[in-house]
Amino acid sequence: MKKIVTFGLGISVTLFGVASEFEQPLSKISPEMVNFVALAPAGGTSINVDKKDPYKMIKTVADITFKRFANEQTAIQKNPNILKDIVREELIPYINYQYAAFKVIGSNFKKTNKAERAEFVPVFRDYLITSYAQVFTLYKNQQVIFAPAKDFSNDKVVAVNTSVIEPGRSPIDISFRVRKSSKTQEWKAYDMVAEGVSLLDSKQAELSSLIRQKGLPHVTEMLKEKAQKTIVFK
Repeated sequence: MKKIVTFGLGISVTLFGVASEFEQPLSKISPEMVNFVALAPAGGTSINVDKKDPYKMIKTVADITFKRFANEQTAIQKNPNILKDIVREELIPYINYQYAAFKVIGSNFKKTNKAERAEFVPVFRDYLITSYAQVFTLYKNQQVIFAPAKDFSNDKVVAVNTSVIEPGRSPIDISFRVRKSSKTQEWKAYDMVAEGVSLLDSKQAELSSLIRQKGLPHVTEMLKEKAQKTIVFK
């Protein structure tokens, strides 16, 4: 039997590693999905997160992140940029943004140098922070059903499957891809698949040609500008 966990959810399918830019929604992703995001960490909390178990990690960090979001609603309404702080402290520590950044570079990797990649990774992280913070402005309550955990003892990558339930709408299938570090043996998320659409793949497709044509430094500057955007409620 599936375990039902209810969070205050309000994030978009832009998640992990490759947010599908809030101004460019995927055609296959419905408006309801832009109200969901269930993956986060516990950067600023005292609650222990089991990073050796990807299923427990996803459930725990989601609960932690949205509780903080709910508790700080008054301050957030006055200063929406607080959402960036929440994302930076509670979400980013559990996302393997470097792995995701390198996946986005993809086949262009050999055309870049170490210095360019070193500059790109933190900018990509900041871009994710702004992207996630913006979609957090769509916060509302939804029910998330987590599929039963599976044996992952021999796995390096697992998919944590969930369904997002909202009255009057069809369930939305969301799968979180979580990767195990060979060095630390800890798990971090790097991608989200919504209704069969990989956000990492879509971001790679979006930026790959730009990297190839104009170079990684150009894309780095472009994302740096996007990362500096002020969060606004629309």
